[in-house]
Amino acid sequence: MTAELVRGQNHPLSQARLEIRVSAGKPIVAAAALSDEHGKVHGVEWVAHPGAPTLPGLEVSRQAAADHRLAVDLGAMPEAVHRISVLLALPTGVAGPVRFGGLAAPFVAVTGLDGSEVASYTITGLEAESAVVALELYRRQGAWKVRAVGQGYAGGLAELLADQGMPEARTLAGSINEAVAQGLARSVPAPPRTADGDRTRQTAAPALGPDQGGTAPQGAVPPQPPTSPYGAQASALPASPYGGQGAQQGSTDPSAAAQPSTPTAGGPVDYSHPRRQTTAPPPPPPTAPPAQPGQPQQPVAGDATGWSMDERLYNQVWGMFEDLARSTAAYRSAVDFAESRMEKELDQVLSDPRSRIGGQGDAAREAARAKHAQLVDQAQAALDRDLAQLAAEAEVVEPALPPAYARWDNPVWHGYRVPMEIPMALRLGDLHLPEAPQVSIPMLVRLPLERGLWIDSGRAGTIDGSYTDSHEVKRLAMDTAVAVAARLLAVYPAREFTVHVIDPAGSGGQALVPLVQTGVLAAPPAVGAAGVTDVLARLTQRVDLVQMAVRGGAPDALPPGFDTSEQLLIVNDFPHGFDDRAVTQLRYLADEGPAVGVHLMMVADREEASAYGPLLDPLWRSLMRLTPVPDDHLADPWVGHAWTYEPSLVPGGSQVLQQVLQQVAMARTKHT
Repeated sequence: MTAELVRGQNHPLSQARLEIRVSAGKPIVAAAALSDEHGKVHGVEWVAHPGAPTLPGLEVSRQAAADHRLAVDLGAMPEAVHRISVLLALPTGVAGPVRFGGLAAPFVAVTGLDGSEVASYTITGLEAESAVVALELYRRQGAWKVRAVGQGYAGGLAELLADQGMPEARTLAGSINEAVAQGLARSVPAPPRTADGDRTRQTAAPALGPDQGGTAPQGAVPPQPPTSPYGAQASALPASPYGGQGAQQGSTDPSAAAQPSTPTAGGPVDYSHPRRQTTAPPPPPPTAPPAQPGQPQQPVAGDATGWSMDERLYNQVWGMFEDLARSTAAYRSAVDFAESRMEKELDQVLSDPRSRIGGQGDAAREAARAKHAQLVDQAQAALDRDLAQLAAEAEVVEPALPPAYARWDNPVWHGYRVPMEIPMALRLGDLHLPEAPQVSIPMLVRLPLERGLWIDSGRAGTIDGSYTDSHEVKRLAMDTAVAVAARLLAVYPAREFTVHVIDPAGSGGQALVPLVQTGVLAAPPAVGAAGVTDVLARLTQRVDLVQMAVRGGAPDALPPGFDTSEQLLIVNDFPHGFDDRAVTQLRYLADEGPAVGVHLMMVADREEASAYGPLLDPLWRSLMRLTPVPDDHLADPWVGHAWTYEPSLVPGGSQVLQQVLQQVAMARTKHT
């Protein structure tokens, strides 16, 4: 099954020999850069481009084209190569679009040699950029993966290559553009299209193109010469990393080389492969009106790829998250550069004794500070522009979110109905960065949950440096746990999600009132050591039974009346009421439960369990830590920012939680 990637997502590669297919609708340039484990491109010889299309294990197109097929042999890659970046750019000096915003979203697919797609990526969100890093194949712990990147550059190939760490970036970009221009000058015009879009040959007799020393017959169009999948004439193509050239373009049949196509005169010729996907998923129904030149595109909810509105909104939210991460990273990098440049210039001034005193030294210092201020102002202006666009998009997207993605104060909850299908993801809170507190990105996690949750009820510091009362934090932690559990119950179909509660000392009774009064719990909250033992024993036995059934290849051979719904265990006040056996069972549920539909939510203070020492360290690491108060403890693995997490709590005085849970309880009664 093809993995349809979104920006920043990765996917493992199980094959060594691959093709990367690119479809853009208009002629573009395709290249690939090799880099080491630190992401550094060591020189021009590490870049495959139309002027030098082959490298060990890599071959790219020789000229600009609307469709490209790049050949990759990961097994032939040198040991020093840890990353292969696929680069796309618009050709310069020719009539055509000068920015990707004027094209349909480029579509990139990684396929096997048989044409089967492994992963695909539609590069959305490009505007003024004229070059883009489409995706990258990278080596991690001996295995190769593909990651969707979609990083665009308004400065074209030169800026892109410079960002790859090449000192000769501008020179190499010039040589690539020159090679592309020469290829376009030598190319033979494509045959015209008929009304139904098929290309036709005007004559069956061979004709020489202008670059072959001949002229076409009057009224006839020269046929396009046979081409390899990589854009050059097959007879002139050097040895491919795949070791063969005889097959027809797009063919995956080994006998195709021995059976050349013989179209009849005037008959249509279909150049497309029957299994080749060259189009992106269908665009979302809502479309924004075209932006005026110089004006940003008006945001539209669901303006992302996907087969359903929920999927498009999910991808759009993640796109907003990545855009905010990228814009903030660019701003921080620009500020760091400005400061390092100013320090360097000031050091140069101080290193010269003649400039330490007098007007000359003062003037040099003022010039350095002025340049620093100018660079910072430019970075701030770019950040403000991006933040304004993201804020406008958030204002449009937030009201359109379904219940699973929406805040509790979203009006969508007033029209809530118990769903018939499980959604793609669940909202656990909001994320923002210190440079952009006004832009809040929903924190969405895929369903079913792959990790348990830990609501940290320990002594918490707030963003302004103050501390919240410990009793208040514990209350907020239970409120957060109840809100998350209620959301899970609300977004699953009736009777497909069950919640258990362990509250040994009964300290969470007030927060648990909505769950208890509406009757959505599997049983009353378990109290005391006996209650802890009973619940853990039942859930541990459930995990064992399902594991045995699955491993034995008989998932239907479960006991009659076995509850097949997803299970959630909320544990409050850990480790109160837990002995060593109960702790071992809890760790077992955290490790093995998610794979068989048993999930864990801990409401606990880690310091209170410090008596167990390092025994519980694997437990805390296996859970996703959330905080009941805003805290900058979440870091993304893509850029490495420290994101401030804010829990999704029910507004004070609102009855939305009780109303939603009452509908869930009624639906569960009907399905009894």
